[in-house]
Amino acid sequence: MTFDALLLNAGVRQSLMAVRSLGRQGLRVAAALGASPGTRVPAFSSRWCGEPVWFDAPDASDAYLALLEAWLARAGARVVIPSHDGTIAMLRAHRARLERTTRLALASEAALTVAVNKERTLAAATRVGLKVPREAVIKTLADLPAALAHIGLPGVIKPAESWVPGTEGAGGGHWVGPQLVVTEDEARRAADAVTKFGVPVLFQQYLTGRREALSFLYARGRMHARFAQWAARTRPPLGGESVLRQSIPIPEDLGPGAEALVREIDLEGYCEVEFRRDAAGEPFLMEINPRLSASVEVAVRAGVDFPHLLFRWASGDPIPVVTDYRVGGWMRNLGADIDTSLLALDQRGRPGIPAPARVVADFGLSFLRPSGYDYFWWSDPGPAVAATSAFLGEMMGRVTSRVRRIFR
Repeated sequence: MTFDALLLNAGVRQSLMAVRSLGRQGLRVAAALGASPGTRVPAFSSRWCGEPVWFDAPDASDAYLALLEAWLARAGARVVIPSHDGTIAMLRAHRARLERTTRLALASEAALTVAVNKERTLAAATRVGLKVPREAVIKTLADLPAALAHIGLPGVIKPAESWVPGTEGAGGGHWVGPQLVVTEDEARRAADAVTKFGVPVLFQQYLTGRREALSFLYARGRMHARFAQWAARTRPPLGGESVLRQSIPIPEDLGPGAEALVREIDLEGYCEVEFRRDAAGEPFLMEINPRLSASVEVAVRAGVDFPHLLFRWASGDPIPVVTDYRVGGWMRNLGADIDTSLLALDQRGRPGIPAPARVVADFGLSFLRPSGYDYFWWSDPGPAVAATSAFLGEMMGRVTSRVRRIFR
């Protein structure tokens, strides 16, 4: 085979981190993106990207799958590593055929069936003694009044599965994240946006405390690596990708339960288990992600090279055990942090959003804290240049659009 690994979803941060991680180990790495040729992709600018691959089709579509199979037939890769829920759903649907020629860095179907479904994940969490948020399941809008009476407002609406598939036979779909709702009208619109696709909605209590996440590499009945971090800011502000995060010791009130959950599901490979604390500091399980997370670079810089461990597991190689890592290290995604701060200013007055002065002060003070920055490595500057260029182009487009609306 031409390559050791093909990293799909090259546009996300974790795929860039995986390119760098595997490339530094001397592995031959290609990266692919479902986009038209010429799209600015930081991972493609890495010195360790042996071949940038454009699949000129939407992610998770049937056309994307055909292009992927054609590339694998031409070039070949020992391991394929996805980093997006939609791509994982597509690979799972055609897993048996794809695994005749390559290995997919995915847990077993039985484990994934639980991990990607929040209802099943929370049920498994309850079995191992983890606390879960109060919730109500909304299958149709007729269920909304009872859910509102049970949970109250503000609340959080999220689909049972983040990837909402497209119409049958067409492939594709779209990702839907959690949404904070503070009025009945907001709740109705948010629930309708998901239930109209026939996907159940979870209506959960709104938790206001610190967000913490534990990452694991579990395989063959053994925990090979553990890591913990907390997110000071996320995009969107309610919760999503962490844009400012710090490595921390494994919290004593989270570690044993999170490990028990991974073992209960038998979720091999990499996963990230997310918790949110309430105002009193009590932790509640949010979800478990069975794929490389956007925040994985903070773990790699702390000494836990999850992408390489994941590759070794998927390829069937011996997996080293990581017993320690550095705590206290900060990582920041500057472009996303700018976007997060602007969103917080736009959403001022809503639950969980600091006052504008606090938003501006927190953003500025972050420059005084020694931090690593996503995309930027002295030994691999190309991705930082590409990311900065793409961010400036996006910001100019926003400014131009706003000016046009003002003078229309």
